[in-house]
Amino acid sequence: MQGTHGWLGLNGQTVVITGAGGGIGRAMAISFALAGADVALLDLREVDAHATAKEVKAASNVRVATIPCDTSNPSSVAEAAKASLEALGPCNVLVNNAGMMGPATLDTLSSSEWNSLLAVNLTGYLLCAQAFTKQMRSSNKGALVHVSSIAGSHPQPASGAYSVSKAGIIMLSRQMAIEWGPLGIRSNVVSPGLVETPLTKTFYETPGVRQTRSERVPLRRIATPQDIADATLFLASDRASYITGEDILVDGGYGRMLMGLIPRPGYD
Repeated sequence: MQGTHGWLGLNGQTVVITGAGGGIGRAMAISFALAGADVALLDLREVDAHATAKEVKAASNVRVATIPCDTSNPSSVAEAAKASLEALGPCNVLVNNAGMMGPATLDTLSSSEWNSLLAVNLTGYLLCAQAFTKQMRSSNKGALVHVSSIAGSHPQPASGAYSVSKAGIIMLSRQMAIEWGPLGIRSNVVSPGLVETPLTKTFYETPGVRQTRSERVPLRRIATPQDIADATLFLASDRASYITGEDILVDGGYGRMLMGLIPRPGYD
């Protein structure tokens, strides 16, 4: 990463990352900092954002701002945008990464559970994009990268509104791409597949789960947060300056395994 400053064109840029205290958000923050960008770290849990800031500062000498933010709350988002502007200057890149999960089948899902998840996973992406693109318009250039999921294209059962919210992110990004493209603002999606993070760590501590999941992935491994961060860096950078409205699947080929999951006697 240290040698990519010029190639990526991120040196001196201001990058805002929501959900920066989590596993993927933390990897993104460190990666952008190593690419020379100043980073604003937004998270509902301020203690987690501070932990990310500590790692960023240990790895680089860029400017870092830690800002508490409830992305589902319009007032909180507006305050965070103001704080980021005052600390680091206008936003050049917004990474919408904050999200939540909740187990529930559709027949047991309450309206409050549905609304609370969509408020963070979908409405929050719109609120942040609205707030931070205002800072991009003066330069007639900017990049949005939204973290969705493979579950946005392939329904994940017993997860309540999760798949619906992730599918919504993909369409929201496409609409942003066509509405804001004339302003020089690009909008793209990164859709992770199976990723080991602090949130999913317990899955992989269950005997046999890592092996079974890995065997379903053509590349035969589970993604790390860095895999997602690398794709995000590319889409945010000048190297992707003519890419907008796209959804990049970062899943090791897992989403292409449908026909490979059924037995075919004589061929297997």
